[in-house]
Amino acid sequence: MKKELTGFYVAEIKRKYKDREYVAYLLRRSYRQDGKVKQQTLGNLSHLPLETIEVIRRSLRGQTFVPVDEGIEIVRSQAHGHVSAIRAMLRKLELHEIIDPRPSRMRDLVEAMIVSRIAAPRTKLATVRSWHTTTLPEDLGIEDATEDDLYEAMDWLLKRQERIETKLAKRHLHNGTLVLYDVSSGYVEGTKCPLAAFGYNCDGKKGKRRIVYGLMIDASGRPLGIEVYAGNTVDSGTVTDRVKQLKDRFGLAHVVLTGDRGMLTQARIDELKKIGGIDWISALRAPDIRKLAEKDLIQPSLFDEHDLVEICSPDFPGERLIG
Repeated sequence: MKKELTGFYVAEIKRKYKDREYVAYLLRRSYRQDGKVKQQTLGNLSHLPLETIEVIRRSLRGQTFVPVDEGIEIVRSQAHGHVSAIRAMLRKLELHEIIDPRPSRMRDLVEAMIVSRIAAPRTKLATVRSWHTTTLPEDLGIEDATEDDLYEAMDWLLKRQERIETKLAKRHLHNGTLVLYDVSSGYVEGTKCPLAAFGYNCDGKKGKRRIVYGLMIDASGRPLGIEVYAGNTVDSGTVTDRVKQLKDRFGLAHVVLTGDRGMLTQARIDELKKIGGIDWISALRAPDIRKLAEKDLIQPSLFDEHDLVEICSPDFPGERLIG
């Protein structure tokens, strides 16, 4: 008698043997014969990956599958992972709360600039143009931001600098803490910057004005504050200003300041002594070391037996000299 074919399907057969369960996937067809529904096994699919078996099952149910390159048209692709990871870390550090606890477009623009500075430092114009290759502007709702908006956000941020630095100091500084301070400079293109002036240019750019900036960090390297000075300011001339900030604005009674010999000169150290509550770590200049050697306070032979030597000298009362 002629068999009537009614359909194909994948059957999942489970059976137990002792403590284990075995699963078999069989390709079957069902048909009617003499008024009864019967089944016929056409093949065993168990050796195939589960993903392939699922494709066969869904194909038998009428779904159509095509290659990815034929079935999908990429209209636009935006990078997401790196900006998402940086934003997640900023949230973990609660940086948005330090900048401003109130949500605003300005805060979003500042956050976007920070993310961009970490991911790929560029000029403000190039930063705005690069945003549209990532999901960053959509995530923060600043798709319409322009270069001028970024400069406006920086002006907004400058007005909040003192409050931001105070929050950072409250979080990371305490009495007796170690504060590291260093000064650097950068040359300036153009002539409109009011702080730009001629001075020693460590970039080797002759004929270029420069600005000086001093960065203060804690013992773990976390930035606490930065100040910009005129380009003709000497490094040591910024120290007293920063120390007063630590004492007055941050309310610290005792601070240990670390700086190089070009910054913590003897004149600056004498000023720190007058302020009080300030210890310092620096290095002696070559003439001072020569005087100690001439007085036999430094004996080179000591360094043949010891890596670290402590020296006392009446020329430096109340100070520890480590060699």
